[in-house]
Amino acid sequence: MATTFAFVFPGQGSQSVGMLDAWGDHPAVRETLAEASDALGEDIGALIASGPKEALALTTNTQPVMLVAGVAAWCAWRAEGGVLPAAVAGHSLGEYAALVASGALTLGQAAPLVRLRAAAMQEAVPVGAGAMAAILGLPADKVIEGCRQAQESFGAGSPEVAEAVNFNDPAQTVIAGTKAGVDNACEVLKSLGAKRALPLPVSAPFHSSLMKPAAEKLRAALAAIQLAAPTIPVVNNVDVAVRQDADAIRDALYRQAFGPVRWVECVQALKTNFGVTHIVECGPGKVLAGMVRRIDPGLVGASLYDPATLAETKELLA
Repeated sequence: MATTFAFVFPGQGSQSVGMLDAWGDHPAVRETLAEASDALGEDIGALIASGPKEALALTTNTQPVMLVAGVAAWCAWRAEGGVLPAAVAGHSLGEYAALVASGALTLGQAAPLVRLRAAAMQEAVPVGAGAMAAILGLPADKVIEGCRQAQESFGAGSPEVAEAVNFNDPAQTVIAGTKAGVDNACEVLKSLGAKRALPLPVSAPFHSSLMKPAAEKLRAALAAIQLAAPTIPVVNNVDVAVRQDADAIRDALYRQAFGPVRWVECVQALKTNFGVTHIVECGPGKVLAGMVRRIDPGLVGASLYDPATLAETKELLA
């Protein structure tokens, strides 16, 4: 009996210089890079291959290169005879790669859209004014409560913000907001029993309400794009729902920019609603594969990011 599996696509944080080198001159990867480069008006392959690291770390580059790397791995999988998954999803930015895989967006549409999203997010909050931190060893409901306490401590009408924005696994929730809001929340959360509160090296408080101005710019850009009906179900981050209608997909992407990534529920939905037993992270890194196992030890998490792991994934799913 064939294995029922899903593909998931990573977001920011897994990028590295040379992350596509192992593919060599694979035709599917070469074509992916060419399509994205045409759409962006620059050689995205050269940026990925040579960096420098500081250039890859700029949000306006990180988001497009992670999209391209995820789509490249997907196209290689399909070119090598890899079968279609029961469903797809993407963590944060990874949702755009999932939509490309599903046929709802072309890479040529998605690459400029993602770059606009990145630029709008960077412009929404000055560098240094916002912050994010990973809270380890505390249940999500306590993280939400701690953020509420931290925000209330500044008094009514304060501009300080602290919100739970990425529900990554049962013991890891990322918070975001203003620098003072997040710093305060980290102290509150440690007092509530968090094992660690780790500041993240990011340039903006992604998925927080501070991203609303960026989301408005994104909404205008989305309105001008023709979307197709997905041919593979895409479980979205913001509602943990599958949308077929173009307007509903646009609205979910708009709200995702300033709404939390409900990743624990996305993984649970892939298992419950689609009966998947295996979840394959398609693109650089092994972050999501690790989260899969922590969310549900009964699920098998795997990674596909080069020819060797593509062969392993084929064998695993056979």
